[in-house]
Amino acid sequence: MAHRSGRHFLQIPGPTNVPDRILRAMDRPTIDHRGPEFAALGREVLAGIKTIFRTEQPVVIYPASGTGAWEAAIVNTLSPGDRVLMFETGHFATLWRNLADRFGIRCDFVPGDWRHGVDPDAVEARLSEDREHAIKAVMVVHNETSTGVTSRIPLVRRAIDRAGHPALLLVDTISSLASIDYRHDEWGVDVTVSGSQKGLMLPPGLSFNAVSEKAQAASRANCMPRSYWDWAEMLKPNQAGFFPYTPATNLLYGLREAVAMLHEEGLANVFARHDRHAEATRRAVEAWGLELLALDPSEYSSALTAVLLPDGQDADRLRRIILDRFDLSLGAGLGKVAGTVFRIGHLGDFNDLTLTGTLTGVEMGLELAGVPHRKGGVDAAMRFLQTAAAGQEAATA
Repeated sequence: MAHRSGRHFLQIPGPTNVPDRILRAMDRPTIDHRGPEFAALGREVLAGIKTIFRTEQPVVIYPASGTGAWEAAIVNTLSPGDRVLMFETGHFATLWRNLADRFGIRCDFVPGDWRHGVDPDAVEARLSEDREHAIKAVMVVHNETSTGVTSRIPLVRRAIDRAGHPALLLVDTISSLASIDYRHDEWGVDVTVSGSQKGLMLPPGLSFNAVSEKAQAASRANCMPRSYWDWAEMLKPNQAGFFPYTPATNLLYGLREAVAMLHEEGLANVFARHDRHAEATRRAVEAWGLELLALDPSEYSSALTAVLLPDGQDADRLRRIILDRFDLSLGAGLGKVAGTVFRIGHLGDFNDLTLTGTLTGVEMGLELAGVPHRKGGVDAAMRFLQTAAAGQEAATA
């Protein structure tokens, strides 16, 4: 292939761009994972990642994708034949349900339109009806990467509590951790699932389970066969900074750097930055005269925006034109919305100029693809960003 000048714009909703600083942190010789230097690294990253989940409880780190973290959450807390309550919020909620099915879990899968998040009232109603407490867990995708819809986890927790139900709360934060405000302990989550390749700004390859005391007790009591994913086998050597098998050493160097970068910016500032970029993107979409897939403003995602094209328009063709002409990768529509939706990722290592460049590529691509739209989306986003910057300067003056 011919050389393309400039830098590729990777604006899918993950994997995200890896900052040079993290790449340099990983560019080190691999060390003895049974030696004292590694033990110090292990203790540091195991303590540091807790601050991102905002938990005092253990966070288990696996060399795996987010799918591995899904499986670990299931096999440690549930047994074959257990019932769980899940909600069809999008493609990834559906995949998690499919994985649970394979382990003999009976899933009460509440149908959804892929345009709304989990309804807390439905959670309360379903659990209130379960007087025998047959439902062992409520499993929720916090930020549905396929739709740009964020479910309101504190309201789900309150719904469980109002029902007086003992079910565990398992939450997928693969595309929200370090991008959208999330609080494992404060929100009463029992297992939080996540991965390295999105808000944490790392390459794919690490996955996480943050586990409450209640979840650990469930793990000790359940009878699901497990080996690689067994929390108990991980937690014992973790106390000294080690792992029971060969860890992804160089990714752990990157994780240490990512945690440092997030704290240098400040988590509140990280979330505010993501909120700002999401709002600017939505204003661009509105100015183009296009439609957001997410319908409820209280559930708009700050990690990505899914855009619904007019009837008869091919979102994949639009994405191909934008990639070929501008070297800009956008997210595809998945599952039920394949071909009708494209997704703009605005999470991870991202700033105002990166966003305006991305939106410029989209606006030019809409014109080249002949998609009916109005001009001015980039201008609308820039006006919002300029106003937000002026307000920030005034607040700090």
